[in-house]
Amino acid sequence: MKETIKKIIGINSNDKARERWLAQTLAAIPPKLRILDSGAGELRNKRLCGHLNYVSQDFCQYDGKGDGQGLQTGAWDTSKIDLVCDVVNIPEQDASFDVVLCSEVFEHLPDALKALDEFARLLKPSGKLILTAPFASLVHFAPYHYATGFSRYWYECHLPPRGFTIQELTPNGDWFSLTKQEMLRLPSMARRYGDWCWPLAYVVAGIGLIYFLLRGKSRPAADVACFGWHCVAVKR
Repeated sequence: MKETIKKIIGINSNDKARERWLAQTLAAIPPKLRILDSGAGELRNKRLCGHLNYVSQDFCQYDGKGDGQGLQTGAWDTSKIDLVCDVVNIPEQDASFDVVLCSEVFEHLPDALKALDEFARLLKPSGKLILTAPFASLVHFAPYHYATGFSRYWYECHLPPRGFTIQELTPNGDWFSLTKQEMLRLPSMARRYGDWCWPLAYVVAGIGLIYFLLRGKSRPAADVACFGWHCVAVKR
């Protein structure tokens, strides 16, 4: 019942939609190809790559507590990572991977463009680059949170000069789903920061939820904002 309610009101719609897209995209890759999961963290995507020759990479410096600011996980286990290194200097030969996956990592990189350069080096010709990054994210994993706002235009600007042809570029959610997520987050944020009027946050969130339920699936507004973009690019 609890999961059904969450599904109806759209809690975790960001994560769920991204997981579905990754599952479909990775399942379509032919078996036995060599894939690099860059910024793999706790190997969340490894289960989707059982048919592939999976290699994980992460810098392994985040411990779940960070600097105590923003949103932290509390615990974070990267003990099973294969390649412990900087994403811009991965100890593998040129053209050594058929696929590179980098999901929800770019906001944690001081220079995401250098990572794109490294992925271009590592991919074989005709290899696939699978990317997801937030267009609008709250500060998390601090102090390792450097950017947000990865729009479709960011991909269209930076991938082609690095030898990539964009095969797919689709939004995850839109302005309305993003606004709904933050409205549902209002009560917990109000309590977290000690607002004296925090009970009213539940009333506001409830009224907002009624609006979104009544609105249904009307015209989307991904041209204004979304959770992030899902991208597949092929190395020319």
